[in-house]
Amino acid sequence: MSSAPMIPSVPERLVPSMRRFNRFYTRQIGLLNEGLLNIPFSLTEVRTLYELAHREQSTAVGLCQELGLDAGYLSRILRKFEKHRWIEKKASDRDARQSLLNLTKEGRKVFKPLEARSIEQVSAILGKLAPAAQNDLVRAMQTIESILDPGSAETQRSEGKGQKPGSVLRRQKPGDMGWVVYRHGVLYAKEYRYDERFEALVAGIVAGFVENYNPARERCWMAESNGQIVGSIFLVEKSKKVAKLRLLLVEPSARGMGIGKRLVAECIRFAREAGYKTIMLWTQSELSAARKIYQQADFQLVGEEPHDSWGRKNLVAETWRLTL
Repeated sequence: MSSAPMIPSVPERLVPSMRRFNRFYTRQIGLLNEGLLNIPFSLTEVRTLYELAHREQSTAVGLCQELGLDAGYLSRILRKFEKHRWIEKKASDRDARQSLLNLTKEGRKVFKPLEARSIEQVSAILGKLAPAAQNDLVRAMQTIESILDPGSAETQRSEGKGQKPGSVLRRQKPGDMGWVVYRHGVLYAKEYRYDERFEALVAGIVAGFVENYNPARERCWMAESNGQIVGSIFLVEKSKKVAKLRLLLVEPSARGMGIGKRLVAECIRFAREAGYKTIMLWTQSELSAARKIYQQADFQLVGEEPHDSWGRKNLVAETWRLTL
C-alpha cells in the first residue's frame, strides 16, 4: 500500500503570501490573454505555437517536457495544427520513431500577429511604470523563475550557463545608442589610450545604423545584468549575401560571464536566419579577448593592415570572415 507523498514543512506565514500572489498574478494573466488579446486560440495553443516558432526543430516529446502537457492533449493540438497546415512533420535522421516538427509558412503567418499583439499588450502594461520600476519588475520575475526552476531551458536562455541571475540579451531601445558611443569612448581611452577620434568613429557607425536600419536584415543587441547595460553588438548589411559584425563591447564588470560569446552567437544565428552567406568583421590585433571569441566562433583571419590612428602608432587592423 503506497503512502501519501510527504509535504515539506514550511513556515505557515509564507503560504498565504504565496497564494495571494498567485491570485493576483492569475488576474493579470487572465486580463492579458483573455480580455485583451481576444483571440480564437486557447492559451495552451498559443504557447505551443510559440515553442514551435522559436525552435528550429521540435519533437512532441520535447514539447511535452517544455510545456508540461499530457501527451494525449498535445497530440490533439498538433493534429489541429496539421489539419490547418500550420505545421509539417518529417522523420528524424537520428531516431526514426521521432518526427521533427516545424511551423510552415502559413503557420508563421498565423503566429506573427499573435506574437505582435502579445508584445503590444505587455508593453502597454510596462509602459505605465517608470523605467526604474520596469527594471525592478523584470528582475523580480527573473528571480522567481530562477529560484523555482533554475534548470529550465528558458532560464538558461535568459541567463546563460554560469552567469549571474538577471543576465539577458534584448533589442535596442531609445537611449541605447548614446550608451554605446559613450562607453566605447570611455573604455577604449582607458584600456587602449585611443583618443576622441575613435569615439567619433563609433558615433558615425551608430548614426549610420539608426538612419538606414532594416529590421529584417539588421540587428542590435544589448546585454543587461541585474537591470544594468553591460554589453552590445551590431549586425549590419554589407550586401545581399554579406553581413558585418560591429561594435562588440562588454563592460569590465561583466567579463568572464560568457556575454561576449552570447552576443556573437546571436549575431551568427540571426545572420543565418536572414539568409546571409558570410559575416565579416574589422578589429585590432591588440583586442585579445575579442579575437579569442571570434576564433572560438570559427571566424578566420583573412587580412592585416598596419596603421596609425586615434592617437596611437603601430596598430594592426585585422579583417575576419565567417562562412555560414
